[in-house]
Amino acid sequence: MRIAIPTETFPGELRVAVVPDSVKRLSGKKLDVSVQAGAGAGSHMPDADYVSSGATIEGTPEALFGSADAVVKIRVPTLDEIAKLKDGSLFVSLLYPLVNTELVRALAAKKITAIATDMIPRTTVAQMMDVLSSQATAAGYQAVLMAAAALPKFFPMLMTAAGTIAPARVLILGAGVAGLQAVGTARRLGAVVEVFDVRKVVKEQVESLGAKFVEVDQTEDAQTAGGYAKEVSEAYKQKQTEAIARHIAKADVCITTALIPGKRAPILVTKEMVSSMKAGSVIVDLAAEQQGNCELTEPGKVVEKHGVTIIGEVNFPSRLAMHASQMFSRNMEKLLLHVSKDGVLHIDLNEEIMAGCVITHGGEIVHAGTKAAKESANA
Repeated sequence: MRIAIPTETFPGELRVAVVPDSVKRLSGKKLDVSVQAGAGAGSHMPDADYVSSGATIEGTPEALFGSADAVVKIRVPTLDEIAKLKDGSLFVSLLYPLVNTELVRALAAKKITAIATDMIPRTTVAQMMDVLSSQATAAGYQAVLMAAAALPKFFPMLMTAAGTIAPARVLILGAGVAGLQAVGTARRLGAVVEVFDVRKVVKEQVESLGAKFVEVDQTEDAQTAGGYAKEVSEAYKQKQTEAIARHIAKADVCITTALIPGKRAPILVTKEMVSSMKAGSVIVDLAAEQQGNCELTEPGKVVEKHGVTIIGEVNFPSRLAMHASQMFSRNMEKLLLHVSKDGVLHIDLNEEIMAGCVITHGGEIVHAGTKAAKESANA
């Protein structure tokens, strides 16, 4: 099976889906790899490194896609990229199939076996394939560095001849992988950290990192069987809003990370909350690509509202392109080896991982959640 790795075309994307070290290991498992010229340049991985690892370099997307049995990339494909795929081939990338219905239909029409990396189940067996977790690690770390750079204050407590400097107070909304990485990074920089999450199970993890868990007086828990957050009741939302409002008014930095698969990111920080923050405070909205957790976030921009800097930059992992690419690539290694045997594609739709992330196969939409979303949209 020949696997193609194209150059990412999304504006500002510097990552590459498979790095040279992974090419060596895939080649050892009878998987040939072709790479578009310059695909790794943004991650400081030159073509020469791919060649020495056993990859073939192709000069154009047409040549690359035309000879490929499988195409692996990071970003959601364009319709033009889908058109270049060989009928009946394998395609692997972030896809967000619950909202990108046109792309899903185009993949099915070409009889592509499409694997959405954003739908890989969060199970023990699938942990090494979990790109959302690996990239969230980079995002959480980078968010704190950007907050520290924008905040006109020190993060740690300092005792100087000019007096004692109080530590910065950081409020993190969401204790998933990105949130926990942000907790660890903010604590290493010396900040006092508080964390809010609708899932009670994360309290112990938050406290083990030296942060305080902000609790809402409610019996409701909002964790799905797959480990993700789900929507909560209106009564809970009201209590949640009140708790966040109390704590954000005292915070120097707020980092938001809350996402709901297939839906707009929930609004957690209202404009009233922003206006209650101290002048010079900073909000970093890691949910900006899904319209943001802050009501005043402008995706792709850094703005100032009510004296508060709101960072709505998108694609945080790309700012750490080298390590983010390495982690994504290891995820892809495990996934590709899981769906192949002796270099031949082998898809078992009854197997738990494949049932969770294979979206189209044999000209049909086979993913249960995507089929339901399509039917709902057509109703």
